[in-house]
Amino acid sequence: MSDDPTDVRAFFAVRAADWDSRFPDDGPAYAAAVEELDLRPGDAVLDAGCGTGRALPALRAAVGPSGTVLGADLTPEMLEQAVRAGRRGPGGAGTLLLADVGRLPLRDGGLDAVFGAGLVSHLAEPVAGLRELARVVRPGGRLALFHPLGRAALAARHGRRVTPDDLRAEPRLRPVLAEAGWRLVSYVDEDTRYLVLAVREAGPGH
Repeated sequence: MSDDPTDVRAFFAVRAADWDSRFPDDGPAYAAAVEELDLRPGDAVLDAGCGTGRALPALRAAVGPSGTVLGADLTPEMLEQAVRAGRRGPGGAGTLLLADVGRLPLRDGGLDAVFGAGLVSHLAEPVAGLRELARVVRPGGRLALFHPLGRAALAARHGRRVTPDDLRAEPRLRPVLAEAGWRLVSYVDEDTRYLVLAVREAGPGH
């Protein structure tokens, strides 16, 4: 699949309606990954590439009613499913934004954390995309890159093998994160979970 935003949008548009029903048991895995972000009541967090918003309830529970939860996705059909699932607005979990995560309509340093499920493999320009996420997070803020399946299990599901040039492999991902302004602090790649945690650096150029 191409990483071009138009192609990404088309790919997910036709899969939006039954997305949640295809993966009905992922909820606890999302909640466990959100816990690793160590969010506090009142924090502001973005679910980047939120899809149908499966992480939004866990993010809302973590930051409480005084916190801010945003969900950004560039596929309208995915956001429509999030609305139908009750994951938007005051009665739901968060505010939904139709936006490319590579060009977020958010101010610099306004967020405490970013959560991205299945995000990295869909970034057209990984360094630029991760740098944009760094832009909207305060120094010391955290990033979680998550998938409910590890690299090998996900590749097997699609009839492929894991390759060394996979961006999600630690040796490839660590320098990409560093160039984008993040310091990798934790890397887990197991059959039932892929979870990378990084901290927003506060150095020159970041």
